[in-house]
Amino acid sequence: MSFDFTLPDSWKAHLAPLLQEPQCQRLSQYLAQRCQQNIPMYPPREDIFRAFRLTPWDQVKVVIVGQDPYHGPGQANGLAFSVSSGVALPPSLRNIYKEIQADTGSEPPVDGDLQWWARQGVLLLNRVLTVEAGKANSHRNKGWERFSEGVLRALSTQKQGVIFVLWGQPAQQLQASIDQDRHHILTAPHPSPLSAYRGFLGCGHFSRINAILQQQGQQPIDWGGSADSAQKP
Repeated sequence: MSFDFTLPDSWKAHLAPLLQEPQCQRLSQYLAQRCQQNIPMYPPREDIFRAFRLTPWDQVKVVIVGQDPYHGPGQANGLAFSVSSGVALPPSLRNIYKEIQADTGSEPPVDGDLQWWARQGVLLLNRVLTVEAGKANSHRNKGWERFSEGVLRALSTQKQGVIFVLWGQPAQQLQASIDQDRHHILTAPHPSPLSAYRGFLGCGHFSRINAILQQQGQQPIDWGGSADSAQKP
């Protein structure tokens, strides 16, 4: 029995070799066993690859790397740092919104669903894509790290001018997978309350991302909005 990596076609074509690697095969078997045992995992199975559905390969402009999904009920929705509409904002996301307002002067989103960013070309990718209910980091070192590294490496080698945003040490471990001559890398401490005051707050990443995009002749990201505005054309 294996776990089905239900990636959209636009991504499968670029990640097919990665999915055949032994680490990803072992990850597939591990997840299949957990599903067979009915062990609760987050996000829901249909949302594990939601980031890839909302941000097709050819639309990726920015990659923001998180750690592992929220492990509380109803929180994780398949996008790094994001929670579904109506769910209380986690502390890290509150700090992200605080930095958006301080950096850009614009109002942050009205809720925690970041699909509006994803639909504009921001791939919100966690380092680890699943977690056991109530057990933070429980799927660490099961193969997801190789998967997320492979995603960044594929983007680095096959695209040009992507902005990679690495907050915190786990995300920054991926820096070696990115060709710095072809792409842009922004680093800062993680937005968690434990580290945000060591340099995340005041990093200015949101305005810097838009400045780089405009220099490349691309549309800047509207960091405001919400799940409702995600339906804008």
